[in-house]
Amino acid sequence: MMTLYRLVRLIENNSHVLATCLLDRIQNSEATPEYSRVPAEDLKERVYEIYRHLGDWLMTKDELDLEQRYLRIGARRAKQEVPFSQVAWAIVLTKDNLWEFLKKEREIVRPIEAFGELEMLQLLDHFFDRAIYYAATGYEIEAVRATA
Repeated sequence: MMTLYRLVRLIENNSHVLATCLLDRIQNSEATPEYSRVPAEDLKERVYEIYRHLGDWLMTKDELDLEQRYLRIGARRAKQEVPFSQVAWAIVLTKDNLWEFLKKEREIVRPIEAFGELEMLQLLDHFFDRAIYYAATGYEIEAVRATA
């Protein structure tokens, strides 16, 4: 049975693969050209951390950790002069990359497993919506600080 717990463990156990795939997607996306300013290892490490610890947030819903993590990411990208539209798109790609992975790996056999997948989708939407908001907030704070 592919419960929420098993889906989270699947993501965490494949976080390096997911990070490598996402790095490639961001570097090759026409919508994220300024990510060339972000060192590949830095980007890969941030993405790996997100995938590796996604279960912590999904299972415990630690809003403060999510807020702090994405405030830092937003501020870092502002310092690197990556336009926020590209930061937001990279977060969308992070979600899409994860969803594509889960679609390939899922094994829905019983209706209860479909509910687990639906629950996961709702939690992921919740997570990534907040990620964009907190990244925007961190970006704006850094932009104001830089002009002061």
